[in-house]
Amino acid sequence: MITRMSTLFLRTLRDDPADAEVPSHKLLVRAGYVRRTAPGVYSWLPLGLRVFRHVEQIVREEMDAMGAQEILLPALLPRDPYEATNRWTEYGPNLFRLKDRKGAEMLLGPTHEEIFTQLVKGEYSSYKDLPVILYQVQTKYRDEERPRAGILRGREFVMKDSYSFDLDDAGLQASYDKHRAAYQRIFDRLGVDYVIVKATAGAMGGSRSEEFLAVCEVGEDTFVRSTESDYAANVEAVTTTVPDALPFDGLPAAVVHETGDTPTIDTLVDWANASLPPRGGNTAYTAADTLKNVMVKIRKPGGDWEITAVGVPGDREVDFKRLEASVEPAEVELLDDADFAANPALVKGYIGPKGVQGAEFTYLVDPRVVDGTSWITGADVKGKHYVDLVVGRDFTPDGVIEAASVRDGDPSPDGNGVLTSAKGIEIGHIFQLGRKYADAFGLDVLGENGKPVRVTMGSYGLGVSRMVAVLAEQMHDDKGLRWPREVAPFDVHLVIANKDEAAVAGASELADALDAAGLSVLLDDRKASPGVKFKDSELLGMPVVVVVGRGWANGTVEIRDRFTGESVEAPVDGATDAVIAAVRG
Repeated sequence: MITRMSTLFLRTLRDDPADAEVPSHKLLVRAGYVRRTAPGVYSWLPLGLRVFRHVEQIVREEMDAMGAQEILLPALLPRDPYEATNRWTEYGPNLFRLKDRKGAEMLLGPTHEEIFTQLVKGEYSSYKDLPVILYQVQTKYRDEERPRAGILRGREFVMKDSYSFDLDDAGLQASYDKHRAAYQRIFDRLGVDYVIVKATAGAMGGSRSEEFLAVCEVGEDTFVRSTESDYAANVEAVTTTVPDALPFDGLPAAVVHETGDTPTIDTLVDWANASLPPRGGNTAYTAADTLKNVMVKIRKPGGDWEITAVGVPGDREVDFKRLEASVEPAEVELLDDADFAANPALVKGYIGPKGVQGAEFTYLVDPRVVDGTSWITGADVKGKHYVDLVVGRDFTPDGVIEAASVRDGDPSPDGNGVLTSAKGIEIGHIFQLGRKYADAFGLDVLGENGKPVRVTMGSYGLGVSRMVAVLAEQMHDDKGLRWPREVAPFDVHLVIANKDEAAVAGASELADALDAAGLSVLLDDRKASPGVKFKDSELLGMPVVVVVGRGWANGTVEIRDRFTGESVEAPVDGATDAVIAAVRG
């Protein structure tokens, strides 16, 4: 196929769009692959759609190869199935809700577990029907509060979601393993630099969950890896290594001290080093000797806000992503001034566990805050702090929560090495859902023994539209996009950089020959300067660029490799074979 740029629906831009923050957003807009329609909503133009379709085809090929069957469900869905699983409430403001003309409440599907479960329940009734894996490539809708980064995080996006239905946990594990291997083949074919990490299940529910993250500095997900093992996890899924409890014997009694104006950890540490006797070995006090108490309010779906304190060692911050993952599907917010005004027992800057529990609020601590540890912490009076307040002796937390920040150098949860962190973009997520949705809808089949068997399920998502942006993020350079051959809009970008009629005719003949050989060709036949054409060829990012330019007079054409930047000259008579060899590697 030959596409002429003189008639292609395309306008490239020289300047970055004003709202673009990350390279993929800038380049996909500048190169005319996508255009913004509304916040978080983008239109796919011809070149962008070709990349998208190629990604989609690779996903389909690997899903079909593993034995999955493709269907297509509607995006406009009734409320009732999501009420049955409580996700109508749990999804909160991220759900697009609407009413039809008769007043019936509906939604735009964010994900389709409920509908797939109902579908299988309606069609299958015997153990002989299972296992089965169904999938779709479908548009999803989530009302992101702050859509950003172009198609990386939008309100409308395309996802491949598949669902496995099995008789038992062994069958579920086999379906899960099939998907895991298929995802690896997909991402390997795309040439993506990715890592598989342990993840939380979130609103999806279920047990085992793993994310596929594309390694990328602009990623919104932080993950960690061990320096001495294959352990890897999203920070939300990291479990803290819990130290042993310590004996209380011989510990000094807790004493309230006048600490003056010390509402921050830094000021409290300065006071401790200036006012308290030296610690053992004459070591200075640090933030790690203090207990920081962060006040939040948590609301379970359909419930009221409940005030909760989160106690963490003072040298760590509360990571809100980890906190939200620990309480999901509940919402969580920091207390504001109005909340403090309504609860005078909570003295900002001087809050301690005794005051929190005395006011009958919940007090949760980091796993490191174990019995026998001694802390400097708030005494619930302005200008006063406890010194040597001991866990298990002077107060007992109401529970433990994973909310403190994870740092480079923390011990790996598997006991091997320490953790190092990096950024990534979620490109796939696989879940062992178990029987959550089967229980909600009574999805049973008749077993071999004639008795009902409750089906167990898996759910597997892969961001198809997001992959286009991920490839742009990982594979661009300072000149523009650089598409891998499997997904590039065209195999060859043929640039006519010579006005000589013979050169123009020769370029057209070369395009015809490449087309006949089965290659797709983008022919730049515009009446533009060679400089403009060369810049566009770099911006658009086809893997092979062929230039019919000054060398034509000497019987040669130039073949450029967009990835390596290398170029070679080939004789006109052998140009077709040389280009085919370059394309096919």
